[in-house]
Amino acid sequence: MRYKTISAMALLLTVAMALSSALGGDDSPAASADGGSGGGDRSGVRKMKLFVSGRDGYHTYRIPAAACTLKGTVLAFCEGRKGGRSDAGNIDILLKRSTDNGEAFSAQQVVWDDGANTCGNPCPVVDVETGTIWLLMTWNLGTDNERQIIDRKSKDTRRVFVTHSTDEGQTWAKPAEITAAAKKPDWTWYATGPGAGIQITRGQHRGRLVVPCDHIEAGTKKYYSHSIFSDDHGRSWKLGGSTPRDKVNECQVVELTDGRLMLNMRNYDRAQHKRQVAFSADGGRTWAHQRFDETLIEPICQASIRRARWPQDKPKGGGADKGMILFSNPASEKGRTNMTVRLSYDDGQTWPIAKPLHPGPAAYSDLAVLADGRLACLYEAGQRNPYESIVFARFDIDWLKGR
Repeated sequence: MRYKTISAMALLLTVAMALSSALGGDDSPAASADGGSGGGDRSGVRKMKLFVSGRDGYHTYRIPAAACTLKGTVLAFCEGRKGGRSDAGNIDILLKRSTDNGEAFSAQQVVWDDGANTCGNPCPVVDVETGTIWLLMTWNLGTDNERQIIDRKSKDTRRVFVTHSTDEGQTWAKPAEITAAAKKPDWTWYATGPGAGIQITRGQHRGRLVVPCDHIEAGTKKYYSHSIFSDDHGRSWKLGGSTPRDKVNECQVVELTDGRLMLNMRNYDRAQHKRQVAFSADGGRTWAHQRFDETLIEPICQASIRRARWPQDKPKGGGADKGMILFSNPASEKGRTNMTVRLSYDDGQTWPIAKPLHPGPAAYSDLAVLADGRLACLYEAGQRNPYESIVFARFDIDWLKGR
């Protein structure tokens, strides 16, 4: 397997190019997917196209994932698809970095390139105790597609890998396979995330790294969500629990104030175009109480959920001492459109605030909390279809609340 990185010197040489691009007109990578150009936060939100399909050697960019490191570096991952939009074929995992809270980003670097094979589903999780950035990923032969893998007619299968960085994402370790620990023998299709994992911050499982995943059973061909976790700072990974009911897959996880975890999942029950959720009281070892969230409508698509604030985290300048959880997805039952960010003050029981980021075509997204307290959403968007670009939007709570 070929593995590529970009050196720190090369990054320094390309920063000027990235800054120049960020100041370009509406046709530059920094131009907003809504038609405006990248600029300041005068309106409370700033949008910048980070990856534009057809540029820099890739036909399509998909599957965004975002993270903010312990030192404040913003990491924007995605898949770079060489031959087309297909989920199969020659696909690499790419990264752009920002050291100024998303004002400007580096040129893209390749995290993992295995020739003509498929390297995808980036799912980062930052260990705040060590500063290490872990990146969970999946792999399959480029000649095998999802249907062949599900039907067991493929030459190989879907495999699970992990890499890590100790220098703010500038370089990455050689990917290590963890399939035996993370995937049961009778599972066919498998995906990490997509989006980001979490580190549990409280209780008896404090420090545990939890990565949301999904799989398909070989015999039943049923879809389930599940989790994997590490209790030794990423050195080894264990398989957690699966959801009690099927018809769910791509998922993300959030820690609740009572110590439980909540898994928020893409729903395949076509009779109800709503997200499903499940809960864990043991740090992701088991999942229970699976149900629909009646507010979170979806067109059957990936989504993101992220804690923005704990109840005791006082906001700058004072104000209400409320916990906050964010959620983003294309808020539509009819199609992948209307990328919307929602806000909950009660651990996702209700979602009283919703603000559209992009009313047009939009699909996958990932949320992040920046070092300066502002929030970010990395999402797929375009004017004609959702896969024209991956946009980085930065905003504050006041914008979300409509102030």
